[in-house]
Amino acid sequence: MDIDGDEVQKGKVKVLLEVKRSSIMFDMNFQIEGVVLIPCDRCLDEMELPVESKNRLVVKFGKEYAEESDEIVVIPEDEGAINLAWFLYEFIALTIPMKHVHPPEKCNKAMSSKLKKHSAKSVDDEYEGGERDDMDDTIADTTDPRWDALKGLMDNENE
Repeated sequence: MDIDGDEVQKGKVKVLLEVKRSSIMFDMNFQIEGVVLIPCDRCLDEMELPVESKNRLVVKFGKEYAEESDEIVVIPEDEGAINLAWFLYEFIALTIPMKHVHPPEKCNKAMSSKLKKHSAKSVDDEYEGGERDDMDDTIADTTDPRWDALKGLMDNENE
């Protein structure tokens, strides 16, 4: 497929399409299974993500092109044809989760170490030696007084 979409650029999927035709419409059932290659949110290396989806599309004939719903499309009677490429792309893209990262220990080690070096640490985070830096205790004791009013709002909401 030559689709100009940002979410999926590469992959290998199998599509099983079952079409039921009547005099006024085509009822299409898609079964999609395969793998797409997308960048890992953590290290930016390409990762394989399995995709699996079952979708339905009803194509009706009418005077002009229209999408009546997510599943119903009207095409002009004189054209009599529809390109399914964009629908397939959407079906696949909708299976991709918001966050996509490698399994633990599979990320690019060089990028992971740079990420750890530049990441903000929580006050409760412990360092590798199991010891906390004295600076952490100082940070925990001092807070910006402007935040105190907002903390009060959260306390009132929970009551």
